[in-house]
Order: sequence, then C-alpha cells, then structure tokens
Amino acid sequence: QVQLVESGGGLVQAGGSLRVSCAASGTIFSFDAMGWYRQAPGKPRELVATLASGGSTVYADSVKGRFTISRENAKNTVYLQMNSLKPEDTAVYYCNAKRITTRSHYDYWGQGTQVTVSS
Repeated sequence: QVQLVESGGGLVQAGGSLRVSCAASGTIFSFDAMGWYRQAPGKPRELVATLASGGSTVYADSVKGRFTISRENAKNTVYLQMNSLKPEDTAVYYCNAKRITTRSHYDYWGQGTQVTVSS
C-alpha cells in the first residue's frame, strides 16, 4: 500500500518559478524510478521528468533547461523545481513511481496538483 501525495501547485505569472513536491508514504518499495507527468485539458498525459534509482535523469525537450527534478531521501520526497514558467506549462502535475520486476511493471500515481501559469 503506497500513497503518493503532491503539493505546492498554484498560480504563478509567466516567467516565474514554482516547486512541487511528492511525498511517499505507506509501504515503501525500492522504486526503480520516480518522476513527474502532466496533463493539460484536452491533451494526453505526458512525461515531464524522471529520476532513476541510480541518479540518472530524463527530461522532456519542452522543459530542458527550465525544470529540475531532485529527491530528499530522508523524507521520501521528490521535487520538481520549475523556472521560467510559460502558459503552456499549465496542467495538472502527477507524481509517478515505478517498480519493475521480472514479471511485472508497476506504476503508482499521486492525485495530482494544479499548476496554472498566467500570461
């Protein structure tokens, strides 16, 4: 029983910054990766950034150079620092954790936090 809870979303002007957080609780597995996805109205959910257990990162081209993913292991928390925000960044941001076994690929999701960038 794993629970991922996002926080830190809100309203920000274009060019501003925001940091969203994801805290894991319950039965904590050794996740192979954690990351952030986002979904704007009428659009499919898309990858924003991922952080593998070994420390490697992957970013969507649209956010490279502006967003940074990080973790604080002692608090079982992953962060997404968002700088130079644009109106097109407006979306619900979802925390994701993955656990891969020889037989299955498990995905865990948070409830999402709204990020709105005004122009």
